[in-house]
Amino acid sequence: MDTIEKTYNIGVEATMEVIGGKWKPIILCHLRHGAKRTSELKRLIPNITQKMLTQQLRELEHDHIVDRRVYNQIPPKVEYSLSEYGESLSYILNQLCTWGEHHIDRKVEEGQSICLLNRDDVNH
Repeated sequence: MDTIEKTYNIGVEATMEVIGGKWKPIILCHLRHGAKRTSELKRLIPNITQKMLTQQLRELEHDHIVDRRVYNQIPPKVEYSLSEYGESLSYILNQLCTWGEHHIDRKVEEGQSICLLNRDDVNH
């Protein structure tokens, strides 16, 4: 079987291919603090559709960034957590959250009205 060679111009392209987009970094930031059920993630990210959440979780699972654990019970229980490999993104995710908080602070100082519902604790 022939394999297609993939070429990246810079390393961040490979990173963004895995964690890029509107929702994946948000999902991953929530999973840094522990395993979550799909319904918990939906509550934490109210603007994401169920279909999009499921799709993004499947892609992250496919890339070995998150683990999916199914409990054999009724009703079925499924939890998602960062995989060991996904944990290697924790530093980057913490930095993204911190930068965003500083950016919001700056915008507020400039007079913009911005509400941050949950200031992240990077020491979590």
